[in-house]
Amino acid sequence: MSLLQKESPEKLDDVALGESFTRGSSHVIWATIAATVLVTIAIAIYVIAGQRPPAMTGEIVAVWAHPHHTETSGLDANGAPMPKEAFDQVLVFAEVRLHNQSKIPLYLLNVLTNATLDDGIHSSYAASQSDYDRVFIAYPGMPVPHGPALPINLTLDPGQTVDGTFVSSFRLTKQEWDARKKLNFTFSFRYQPNLVLTP
Repeated sequence: MSLLQKESPEKLDDVALGESFTRGSSHVIWATIAATVLVTIAIAIYVIAGQRPPAMTGEIVAVWAHPHHTETSGLDANGAPMPKEAFDQVLVFAEVRLHNQSKIPLYLLNVLTNATLDDGIHSSYAASQSDYDRVFIAYPGMPVPHGPALPINLTLDPGQTVDGTFVSSFRLTKQEWDARKKLNFTFSFRYQPNLVLTP
């Protein structure tokens, strides 16, 4: 028989030919399953390792809103007469607890009080520590507990928790304040994402 001649198909053993084709296929299936499991585990480890808890956590302990009608005296700083002005304002006091759960110190830059009204979001920065204390001097009958002020330029060491109260002011009537749709507080830290807390 020459090399160019072919054996007839009848002489081939069909059973032996089928076995040779399927002999390694079960190993391919097991290898595919094992590879899929390993890739899934690797992705899960990458995602879990990449997720860190936020550097700062906090909670709003209490909120007080005190409406106040203000009327100027009609005199300027030199004692000269000037027209009187009257306006309504709402003083918003918030007691907050902040906790640094990172491994580095965190620096508070400012605090923003945000009230959502019918015409949009109204925002007001928190008053400084000294201005917070002056509010209680200016309005001695304020029906709000005079707790320790939250320093706006606060540095929180790793693991430190701080409690404090701050005040923000809105030029609104009591009715406008009561009709608000939403209230939250934004705490801005240097080189960190903002922390937004809702009472």
